[in-house]
Amino acid sequence: MDIRVEAPSGRHRTRRLLCNALFVGAAILLTAGCAAGVNEATGGVGSAGFWLGLWHGFILPVTFVISLFTDTVNLYEVNNNGNWYDVGFFLGVSSILSGGSGAASRSRG
Repeated sequence: MDIRVEAPSGRHRTRRLLCNALFVGAAILLTAGCAAGVNEATGGVGSAGFWLGLWHGFILPVTFVISLFTDTVNLYEVNNNGNWYDVGFFLGVSSILSGGSGAASRSRG
């Protein structure tokens, strides 16, 4: 019995690359909408607390990229309530940036 597996044709490969590019582009646009807004330290909204610090920690990768190209987006909220904002920010950053450590520490068996 002779089983042959043919490589995908050029048309199929091009279609798959186009779909992947569209998916990545849509993902970038959706995550860019999560970036932190303009920092208005004098606004009457109140200071940022734990939950806003946690959110800012989660969106740090997107905010960092956007902050490279504009002066209106900051990584860290200046108008915060102190230690609780810092704790939330730290937990958000550490949960996002340590995502691959669990997979890396698993033993292969």
